[in-house]
Amino acid sequence: MAKNPIQFQKGLSLTAFLSHYGDESKCYQALFAFRWPQGFVCPKCGHTGHCQIASRKVLQCNYCHTQTSLTAGTIFASTKLPLTVWFLAIYLISQAKTGISSMHLGRTLGVSANTALRIKHKLQQTMKERDDSQPLNELVVIDDAYWGGKKYDGVRGRGATGKTPFVASISLTEEGHPVKIRLSKVIGFTKEELTEWAKKHLSPDTLVVSDGLNCFPGVEDADCEHEPIISRTDNGYDEYGVFKWVNIMIGNVKNALHGTYHHVSPSHLPRYLAEFCYRFNRRFELHTMVNRLAYVAMRTPPMPQRLLKLAEVRW
Repeated sequence: MAKNPIQFQKGLSLTAFLSHYGDESKCYQALFAFRWPQGFVCPKCGHTGHCQIASRKVLQCNYCHTQTSLTAGTIFASTKLPLTVWFLAIYLISQAKTGISSMHLGRTLGVSANTALRIKHKLQQTMKERDDSQPLNELVVIDDAYWGGKKYDGVRGRGATGKTPFVASISLTEEGHPVKIRLSKVIGFTKEELTEWAKKHLSPDTLVVSDGLNCFPGVEDADCEHEPIISRTDNGYDEYGVFKWVNIMIGNVKNALHGTYHHVSPSHLPRYLAEFCYRFNRRFELHTMVNRLAYVAMRTPPMPQRLLKLAEVRW
């Protein structure tokens, strides 16, 4: 049996990672290059001349004397942790196929569980904002999915108590191979909700294939084409395998969440779903994921603790 090229790709070894980001100076230089690829530019006046004030770890513009730190205005803003800790967290989170719990992350990084959880949520937010800026297009299959719920209240299926609904969507090639996925928490499966979701996550003129749930025609109001397919027929469920990949993704993400985290609060579910999507969408380039996530983190606005605690109601 031939080896799966995705499963057996080389990736980024720990020794290779440490050779690139093994000390504070290397991490600083990497972030500097990610933020200012053409050299320093003053955020206030645009001047390029600057000096570095070592005692305060800030850069000062030679023209207007504005002082700025390397991490100001980024997801790393106001951090008191060494950059080596952040880079190791990026490595561990991006390379773990099914994720890594905050407890395990904290032990590996040598920080408290609460600190590890804040690191994880900030990096998850970075992943979420990055993928949210890249809508799915061409051919997209969507389905309704649910997370959690009470086990012994006598109600099963869509009406079960405590379930958190989310939209599972996957873009496919003409040959039916998966390209990218998007898993988005929603308030409920209504036509209005699906319209708003489609406006954010789908490009206009996308062909959307769904089952017969009456909310999915809402994507047409977002300038998308819609083709409903009745998945349950006399010949069984999904006779032609239309929903094969979206169902596989739903199963995989639920297994990953249950196996790694055991419990995920509904308010933070969008970030955990986004982490799974981010890794899957870049599965062909595992060796570049550390650089790419660090690069995006330098372009993600700060996320202080008070915002991390807020419940993400939609998407």
